[in-house]
Amino acid sequence: MPPGFRTVLVAQFLSALADNALLFAAIALLAQQSTPDWQVPVLQQCFVLAYIVLAPFVGSLADAMPKGRVMFVSNAVKIVGCLLMLFGTHPLAAFAVVGLGAAMYSPAKYGILTELLPPSKLVEANGWMEGLTVAAIVLGAIAGGALISVALMAPWVAWLQAAGVPGIDGAPRLAIAVLLLVYALASLVNLRIPVVPVRAPPRHRDPAGLVREFVQCLVLLWRDPLGQVSLAVTTLFWGAGATLRLIVLAWAGLALGLSLEQATQLTAVVALGIAAGAAIAGRAVALEHSVRVLPVGIIMGLAVASMSLVSNLALALPLIALIGALGGYFVVPMNALLQHRGHRLMGAGHSIAVQNFNENLSILAMLGLYALMLRAGLDVHAIVVIFGLGVALAMTLLWRRHRHDQD
Repeated sequence: MPPGFRTVLVAQFLSALADNALLFAAIALLAQQSTPDWQVPVLQQCFVLAYIVLAPFVGSLADAMPKGRVMFVSNAVKIVGCLLMLFGTHPLAAFAVVGLGAAMYSPAKYGILTELLPPSKLVEANGWMEGLTVAAIVLGAIAGGALISVALMAPWVAWLQAAGVPGIDGAPRLAIAVLLLVYALASLVNLRIPVVPVRAPPRHRDPAGLVREFVQCLVLLWRDPLGQVSLAVTTLFWGAGATLRLIVLAWAGLALGLSLEQATQLTAVVALGIAAGAAIAGRAVALEHSVRVLPVGIIMGLAVASMSLVSNLALALPLIALIGALGGYFVVPMNALLQHRGHRLMGAGHSIAVQNFNENLSILAMLGLYALMLRAGLDVHAIVVIFGLGVALAMTLLWRRHRHDQD
């Protein structure tokens, strides 16, 4: 792998670390403000809303500028979101600004892979990217849990308040201040990413033209046989994954008796499983055989449903690690296939923007259903079963549809 790819990995690790730790800090801030439970999934919805609204524009931005510079600007926007949260803006609104930066960042971080590497290296590169991202999720969960711990952070909060530092009224906001510095470090690394010449300048500069171009790309990718199956699978996976992370927090509290700080560490176990599955897929699955991993998604959904039967931490740990490994194994080849088809059909930035639009629309819908189930008072165990069986059924339908198209 070239040195420029390693720089991209470092930048992605730091930014993803801060993103994931910031989620737990924002959840803790909501708890500190005694907001209703249903605002937790809405918090994540505010984050992903920008991916959907800005999808027609961020792909063109990523293709029109050197992608390292786009990543730098994106992290600067995340820093603004942290500052807003730090100085009194409601967490939902401030986290939406962080989501704006993330929406700008994503097409650039994945699109640059197709510019730095040949197609034969894309599955391996995605394995590295997902592995490092998951490592960031693991450390982000650990760091987030530590930073929101009142017992650990109380002396630092008291010291900063005595020193007259504004905005620090408890562990959650101190955590946000620390993560702001991590975003700043990621921005500096972004400046060292090699400048790759722009290969696909945007054909349109007016908003209406960009929307029309985006719709054309959306239709093109959904009509492509391989693009269709890979887009459907990744859309389902990331919608399920984002919702599962919050479900695990609620399930760990009810079924295992864990606190929020302890439950954040449990999500790290899921992430470790994803990293293991991604690493295996990166070496074992060739790009041309990517669709063969679809049945693994069915097994993952059934494993999620089985969480409802577990009330012992010793059984919960290997189960959720297995769920993560199954997810990592089947999503990495699908991501690589989607990037390859999208790069050939329309350009890297546009294809990733289409992918983000679909995936985050799925996240928004699944989080909305989860929030509605919480407001309706549905038991967490019932939610786990409904969620897991729904994923298994959807993956079964996708697998059968692909086999039918191949006949």
